[in-house]
Amino acid sequence: MRTDVWQQLHDDLTPGVQPDQESYAAPLGGQTLLLPIRTLPDGKRGVASMILNQASFGVLDALSDVVAEKLRAHAPDVIVSVPTLGMPLAEAVARRLDHSRKVPLGTSRKFWYDEALSVPLSSITTPGLGKRLYLDPRMLPLLKGRVAVIDDVLSTGSSMAAVLELLALVDVTPVAIGAAMLQGTAWQERITGCPVEGAFRTPILIKTESGWQES
Repeated sequence: MRTDVWQQLHDDLTPGVQPDQESYAAPLGGQTLLLPIRTLPDGKRGVASMILNQASFGVLDALSDVVAEKLRAHAPDVIVSVPTLGMPLAEAVARRLDHSRKVPLGTSRKFWYDEALSVPLSSITTPGLGKRLYLDPRMLPLLKGRVAVIDDVLSTGSSMAAVLELLALVDVTPVAIGAAMLQGTAWQERITGCPVEGAFRTPILIKTESGWQES
């Protein structure tokens, strides 16, 4: 597996599955971002994967610039971050929007948390692990005005659906959702009625006799 993924933007790669059959070049502006291909548990499908906290600062900056610019049109007053990989992107975007802080959600239950302010959580990379998503009661006074939510990747949409369910418990409806990568289209079935802004898109891949193909 290549170790140079997520580390720079490239000018010389053709978008799509690369000849090594281990990586995928995703279009980002006029350049491409190299991502590793990971086989899903069914053994038949794959995804171009990104672990944002392992990316270089330059790549994080480039993604943050794009997401912040797209969210600026929605004029959010508050940025809510999704754990854990959405947090560095959310912080960087909030800074670019001249916010003084963000509101982080969490998966670790602190002793002062209220179980009523939590929902079950799963994702394409952590299915069925019995996690819960929590909102710190002390953050409630900050959830005023126009709220935008930021995660690293939208794939199945299950994680973001849990976020929206949690925010609905406190009568908050986001004006927009931001993500670095929009992976496939399955998330569109769960996330409706809220604008979604992504820095770039990648397809679900299908394993064939001749190698990975875009579905």
